[in-house]
Amino acid sequence: MIEDEDSGGQTVTSGCLGLEGSDFQCRDTPVSHPRRLIECCTDQDFCNKDLHPTLPPLKNREGNVHHKALLISVPICSVLLVFIILFCYFRYKRQESRPRYSIGLEQDETYIPPGESLKDLIEQSQSSGSGSGLPLLVQRTIAKQIQMVKQIGKGRYGEVWMGKWRGEKVAVKVFFTTEEASWFRETEIYQTVLMRHENILGFIAADIKGTGSWTQLYLITDYHENGSLYDYLKSTTLDTKAMLKLAYSSVSGLCHLHTEIFSTQGKPAIAHRDLKSKNILVKKNGTCCIADLGLAVKFISDTNEVDIPPNTRVGTKRYMPPEVLDESLNRNHFQSYIMADMYSFGLILWEIARRCVSGGIVEEYQLPYHDLVPSDPSYEDMREIVCMKKLRPSFPNRWSSDECLRQMGKLMTECWAHNPASRLTALRVKKTLAKMSESQDIKL
Repeated sequence: MIEDEDSGGQTVTSGCLGLEGSDFQCRDTPVSHPRRLIECCTDQDFCNKDLHPTLPPLKNREGNVHHKALLISVPICSVLLVFIILFCYFRYKRQESRPRYSIGLEQDETYIPPGESLKDLIEQSQSSGSGSGLPLLVQRTIAKQIQMVKQIGKGRYGEVWMGKWRGEKVAVKVFFTTEEASWFRETEIYQTVLMRHENILGFIAADIKGTGSWTQLYLITDYHENGSLYDYLKSTTLDTKAMLKLAYSSVSGLCHLHTEIFSTQGKPAIAHRDLKSKNILVKKNGTCCIADLGLAVKFISDTNEVDIPPNTRVGTKRYMPPEVLDESLNRNHFQSYIMADMYSFGLILWEIARRCVSGGIVEEYQLPYHDLVPSDPSYEDMREIVCMKKLRPSFPNRWSSDECLRQMGKLMTECWAHNPASRLTALRVKKTLAKMSESQDIKL
């Protein structure tokens, strides 16, 4: 038997065992010495002279631990690296797929000759270009040169300012950075081919201003000092001609939005989805134009597909039709959105008609359902009134004795019908209002 000593040397021991139990003695004990080797023989007397047991060389324990650590850490690090690469790749892809406006922030300004007015520039782009607005570099140049004069409004998307470009007044809508989707959608809709119409707010330019730490999203449009239809009706009473003018011009703008134009550079049908008196502006000449297209949906007729914006914003609860409130609206059917607009338009007609004087009487301005729901109604408030109780704004008694107001009442009733399929289209409303104006000898 050979074994290591604690002092570092080796001890060799030999001897004879009795026959009894010799097999057992020739095996090591269960708690063996860590460095010991036993050899036995029984073939002849003094056979152990020929036995020369040797201990195997010491293994490098430290090296063994390092080897194990390496074997464990390499696969773990490899898996972590793969995860990091995948995470970075998907993050990059997600950012790449987000809509980004195509103006480069470092590009130079385009020279606009002095004496060119906004009207001239837009007319030139209409006659020479695609009919989808000013070239992007011209828009960027105009945006850079605008002087902000005063804030004229504030909404959930941002602020509206009155600005000046070469002495001309313009409206500048400054979006919060959280509302990038609204800014992008509105810009995209305004840049649609054949979108320009006298009853849709005139788009001038869109731009992103900023550095890495802050960004401002600008939308520059025509400026109308009368403000929104909501502001205008609060401070102005109407005669029959003014009422018909407001109603007819509003529905003309809506009709242009809703209509698809087929041509080599056609215009898709567009639904507004947030129609209300605050989103309609009143021009100097007493006509209206439709604004705020941040929630608009387009209909791609080639693929029969509804292009819905990736936007967290929803419409205004007070103007929501029953099918939106009870969530029965068919999102894949474009006509559903068109008919939802018509319900909201019915409420706008009611707001306009109340401010028309007849027999020396006029009602003070009120929002639809003012007497039925709180000033900031919840979905539940609106659902109970509009869907369950099927209530609608009430008509003043005086309307029955005025032919024009009576017809307006009939028109709005057919616009806000509970069943979307029963509602009038914008074109039908437009034709009816034209006929009413004709019968009143009013030229619109």
